[in-house]
Amino acid sequence: MAPRRTAELEDISMKVLSYLAEHPLAQDTLEGIVEWWLLEQQIQHWTPNVEAALASLIKQKLVLERKGQDRRSHYRLNRRKLKAIRKSLQADGAS
Repeated sequence: MAPRRTAELEDISMKVLSYLAEHPLAQDTLEGIVEWWLLEQQIQHWTPNVEAALASLIKQKLVLERKGQDRRSHYRLNRRKLKAIRKSLQADGAS
């Protein structure tokens, strides 16, 4: 597969350098860098956004939250809202 455009390559380069700056003794294979280094950065980037999205979905009662024995929140679909969710997804073109 051909390399992506220059802006995307620069972004990836900065992410690799950022990871190495935070973990100066790190070394890995190409596959390890993709799976672990870049994935870790994506997780850190996305976590606050996913948390906010879940809060919104809970507020709309589309997703239910339950505290587990581990005291962590566990999320699941509110099956009573499934028909409305499917309708909304179709209207949004997501399904």
